[in-house]
Amino acid sequence: MDPHPFAPSAPPLPAVPRTRNCAGPTPPGAHTITTSERGSFCLAVCSCGWRGPARRSRDLARKDASGHLTG
Repeated sequence: MDPHPFAPSAPPLPAVPRTRNCAGPTPPGAHTITTSERGSFCLAVCSCGWRGPARRSRDLARKDASGHLTG
Protein backbone atom coordinates (compact mmCIF):
# COMPACT_ATOMS: atom_id res chain seq x y z
CA MET A 1 0.00 0.00 0.00
CA ASP A 2 1.39 3.37 -0.98
CA PRO A 3 1.28 6.26 1.49
CA HIS A 4 -1.25 8.98 0.88
CA PRO A 5 0.44 11.65 -1.30
CA PHE A 6 -0.94 14.58 0.71
CA ALA A 7 -0.53 13.17 4.22
CA PRO A 8 1.76 15.23 6.45
CA SER A 9 4.68 13.37 7.95
CA ALA A 10 4.40 12.68 11.66
CA PRO A 11 7.17 13.82 13.99
CA PRO A 12 9.24 10.99 15.51
CA LEU A 13 8.13 9.70 18.90
CA PRO A 14 10.56 10.28 21.76
CA ALA A 15 12.10 7.20 23.28
CA VAL A 16 9.90 6.05 26.16
CA PRO A 17 11.49 3.81 28.77
CA ARG A 18 9.56 0.62 29.50
CA THR A 19 9.50 1.05 33.27
CA ARG A 20 11.43 3.03 35.81
CA ASN A 21 11.13 2.38 39.51
CA CYS A 22 11.04 5.33 41.85
CA ALA A 23 13.98 5.68 44.19
CA GLY A 24 12.98 4.87 47.75
CA PRO A 25 9.61 4.98 49.44
CA THR A 26 7.50 8.05 48.91
CA PRO A 27 4.54 9.26 50.95
CA PRO A 28 1.07 8.49 49.59
CA GLY A 29 -0.19 11.16 47.26
CA ALA A 30 3.29 12.15 46.13
CA HIS A 31 2.66 10.57 42.74
CA THR A 32 0.37 12.23 40.24
CA ILE A 33 -0.64 9.88 37.44
CA THR A 34 -2.06 11.12 34.16
CA THR A 35 -2.69 9.47 30.84
CA SER A 36 -1.22 10.85 27.67
CA GLU A 37 -2.47 10.06 24.18
CA ARG A 38 -0.20 9.86 21.18
CA GLY A 39 -2.15 9.04 18.06
CA SER A 40 -4.07 5.83 18.71
CA PHE A 41 -1.90 4.95 21.72
CA CYS A 42 -2.34 5.85 25.38
CA LEU A 43 0.31 5.71 28.09
CA ALA A 44 0.36 6.41 31.79
CA VAL A 45 2.77 9.09 33.01
CA CYS A 46 3.72 9.74 36.64
CA SER A 47 5.07 12.94 38.17
CA CYS A 48 8.14 10.99 39.38
CA GLY A 49 9.22 10.38 35.77
CA TRP A 50 7.84 6.85 35.34
CA ARG A 51 6.09 6.10 32.05
CA GLY A 52 4.17 2.99 31.21
CA PRO A 53 4.25 1.23 27.87
CA ALA A 54 2.10 2.59 25.05
CA ARG A 55 -1.25 0.80 24.92
CA ARG A 56 -4.17 0.93 22.54
CA SER A 57 -6.50 0.49 25.51
CA ARG A 58 -6.92 3.33 28.01
CA ASP A 59 -8.03 0.77 30.58
CA LEU A 60 -4.72 -1.13 30.28
CA ALA A 61 -2.79 2.14 30.62
CA ARG A 62 -4.73 2.86 33.82
CA LYS A 63 -3.95 -0.64 35.11
CA ASP A 64 -0.25 0.00 34.44
CA ALA A 65 -0.55 3.19 36.49
CA SER A 66 -2.25 1.44 39.41
CA GLY A 67 0.48 -1.22 39.31
CA HIS A 68 3.07 1.53 39.55
CA LEU A 69 1.37 3.06 42.56
CA THR A 70 1.06 -0.25 44.43
CA GLY A 71 4.53 -1.53 43.87
